[in-house]
Amino acid sequence: MTTFRYGKADATHDDRDFKFARYRTAEALPAPPNDWGYDNVIQKGGWGMLGNDQWGDCVWAGAAHEHLLTSTVAGNPASFDDEGVLSDYSAATGFDPNAGPPGSNPTDRGSNVRTALGYRRTTGIVDANGQRHKIGAYLALDIGKIQAGDFSEVAEAAYLFGAVGVGIQVPQSAETEFGKGEMWSYVQGSPNAGGHYVPIVAHRKHIECVTWGRVQPMGQRFVSHYVDEAWAIVNPDFLDVNGKNPQGFDMQQLQADLAQLN
Repeated sequence: MTTFRYGKADATHDDRDFKFARYRTAEALPAPPNDWGYDNVIQKGGWGMLGNDQWGDCVWAGAAHEHLLTSTVAGNPASFDDEGVLSDYSAATGFDPNAGPPGSNPTDRGSNVRTALGYRRTTGIVDANGQRHKIGAYLALDIGKIQAGDFSEVAEAAYLFGAVGVGIQVPQSAETEFGKGEMWSYVQGSPNAGGHYVPIVAHRKHIECVTWGRVQPMGQRFVSHYVDEAWAIVNPDFLDVNGKNPQGFDMQQLQADLAQLN
């Protein structure tokens, strides 16, 4: 039986966010194939719960899953454990596992995704060997397009950078579907169970994400109804493998913008 913990705070929006669309050049991006996935480099059972079966650290467990994937694709796999993931959750939010048991701990308040992404860019998350892993940048995807059923940015960004982090307002019906090994689908009237963060890592018959220790497919209506934020995660390790200046994406402009931000 899976214990479902969440931990994503409500989505916030800021006009100052770097937008994925800003760095799309006039050239066409490499078109993602209809069937692709980077997750096959991770053995079954290799994702781990990373504390998200007890605590509301989904934003940090999802971050570790992203780095596990991209570092493995890059040929230098990093491993992550509960202790390290929870230490970053604590450092960024004030979470204290000793303040109370799971389910009634007053410090287990979850995380704002944008704040966590800033921490990941400047500090990085720690792996099981004490090494920190930073992201190069995070770019907001157009949530209006996603909610209208246009997943082109999601597909391009996930294929290009290895993972897209999305925030979901998960319906209770999804817990039942997950327990049965079924695709997540839109169920009208299903009550909200909580805010959740997951990385999208593949598209086969459906969009696929990683959560609660395994790969989970999501139907298109599920994505368009329940996703409330989405971020392209620019990971330097992954770009080292797949090319630093992909056709159709202006890495030089992004690096210039980041330099001004620094």
